[in-house]
Amino acid sequence: MAELGKKYCVYCLAEVSPLRFRCTECQDIELCPECFSAGAEIGHHRRYHGYQLVDGGRFTLWGPEAEGGWTSREEQLLLDAIEQFGFGNWVSGGADESRAGPCLGHPPRADRPCPGTRSKEDMAAHVGASRTPQEVMEHYVSMYIHGNLGKACIPDTIPNRVTDHTCPSGGPLSPSLTTPLPPLDISVAEQQQLGYMPLRDDYEIEYDQDAETLISGLSVNYDDDDVEIELKRAHVDMYVRKLKERQRRKNIARDYNLVPAFLGKDKKEKEKTLKRKITKEEKELRLKLRPLYQFMSCKEFDDLFENMHKEKMLRAKIRELQRYRRNGITKMEESAEYEAARHKREKRKENKNLAGSKRGKEDGKDGEFAAIENLPGFELLSDREKVLCSSLNLSPARYVTVKTIIIKDHLQKRQGIPSKSRLPSYLDKVLKKRILNFLTESGWISRDAS
Repeated sequence: MAELGKKYCVYCLAEVSPLRFRCTECQDIELCPECFSAGAEIGHHRRYHGYQLVDGGRFTLWGPEAEGGWTSREEQLLLDAIEQFGFGNWVSGGADESRAGPCLGHPPRADRPCPGTRSKEDMAAHVGASRTPQEVMEHYVSMYIHGNLGKACIPDTIPNRVTDHTCPSGGPLSPSLTTPLPPLDISVAEQQQLGYMPLRDDYEIEYDQDAETLISGLSVNYDDDDVEIELKRAHVDMYVRKLKERQRRKNIARDYNLVPAFLGKDKKEKEKTLKRKITKEEKELRLKLRPLYQFMSCKEFDDLFENMHKEKMLRAKIRELQRYRRNGITKMEESAEYEAARHKREKRKENKNLAGSKRGKEDGKDGEFAAIENLPGFELLSDREKVLCSSLNLSPARYVTVKTIIIKDHLQKRQGIPSKSRLPSYLDKVLKKRILNFLTESGWISRDAS
């Protein structure tokens, strides 16, 4: 038997007290949501008739276990409060405010407060005394924003929404694009000389001074077409590139101490920090590699040359060890003895050469045979023979040939063997006489033979 105060579906006889659909054309026809969805017909009632939703305010939209007892009436009051008071500053850090927007897309009206001017306590009071402000906030955030309804209705990117491009999260005009550097440690007079503003780390005349004119006249309008939007984006992109290039130049000036170099303050600092003496070859190599400075920091470039110097020293050490091995030295103790003997030998050779040059100077000669020292046979001559060849302008090879012929003829005559003079044709009488006198004085041949 049906209980009093309860309503039942006329088709399946299920209880429909919380929620039912009443036909507006047939009397006493009330259907449950399942029969209504299936298009049930009974008697004169047809599925295409008009219907009226009868809500008792006790059913739940999400299920009692998921909602914690939120009824449809409370859901409706919550949505009315959201539309009336606006989302605004209701949530502090708990909700995805960037997706939801201030008022879920509803513009402010004259008959309601501006979004963000009311708190969550006002919304909780509008829903009912049975719900606390924290409970109201968590229910709306979990079901309408982060739930399936929010994922299906709220787009990831809201169209025609103004974006803050100066935010520090990497926007086109974000301050993070140009990370501020610490101010330069220079005096006030030097700051005035450079036009430097230390608090802003800027100069009165920056690189590409007119770069800001690209965006100074830009304005965003909602009625811009695609071409105008792309053109404005191109202007912003060009401006960002100029800012990055300006900052890159400042970083290079800081990294390579160009400001102290301009002010003439880097010479003493270089002398203090100089670890080793730079050779002429390394200076020339640094000049050749100067175009690569912009791709490397100052420390990286110094490390590069320091490593190149270490490589050069290692190669020299390897050649030295190979020389020891060629000379049969296998222990470092033997190498010390070998180096000492080699040093003495080179010292004796140097002293001998020095003594020979002194004798040449005492004889009135310079001891320098630039004209014949690079010719073949020069090492076979004595010091006096070198002087003779240099004075006669005769090559060492020709002199040795003439000397050999003269001495051989002299020996054959002493043995009684007849010989015919075979002196070369380039030897005239003057040269022959000078050479014969020199050989006679040196004791190579007797005076009678000459």
